Amino acid sequence: MKKYLLLFSLAFLTAAAANAQSGVGIRGGANFFNFGGSDVSEADYTNRAGFHAGIYASLLGEGAIAIEPGVFYSIKGTQNDDGLNSRAVLDYVDVPILLRLKVGEGFNFFAGPQISFLTKSKFEGDIGDSTFSFDSDAVKETDAGLVFGLGYNLPQGFNVQGSYDLGMTPVFKDSDADIYNRGFKISLGYTF
Repeated sequence: MKKYLLLFSLAFLTAAAANAQSGVGIRGGANFFNFGGSDVSEADYTNRAGFHAGIYASLLGEGAIAIEPGVFYSIKGTQNDDGLNSRAVLDYVDVPILLRLKVGEGFNFFAGPQISFLTKSKFEGDIGDSTFSFDSDAVKETDAGLVFGLGYNLPQGFNVQGSYDLGMTPVFKDSDADIYNRGFKISLGYTF
């Protein structure tokens, strides 16, 4: 099922790129994710650094409003400052569809829905000089949420942006725990 959803996402983006009036681009950068929700104690978890990289299409031309679908590989999760330095490493393919509003010279605000498809989940920790790791099937295969942020278009097709991912689907299946993926992304992109 995951493979079909990923293929559909890539086909959608390819079709959007073929019809893009402003172009297609690549974007990547750093992630700083954590678990959020009422069942998470902030004293237990800290942001875990990861990365994201992928492609996007800018639709509707050079006007004040653009629609931007994308497909990105993204590493999320969290880290616990316990004695084991335990951490969750969650690999997703994110598929956002953003509405971008251009304001002022080069600046833009954006927001939109995002669905994420889990490709791998594992939990790790350290005992002395050794690291242990095990794959887990406790994490839901899809994660729905919202993305919003601020971007700036640099000269010659480059762009930078900061965004926040607000996960709205609980992370764990077969659990009533109110725990969600939440995090910041800092990105550098290039539109062809």
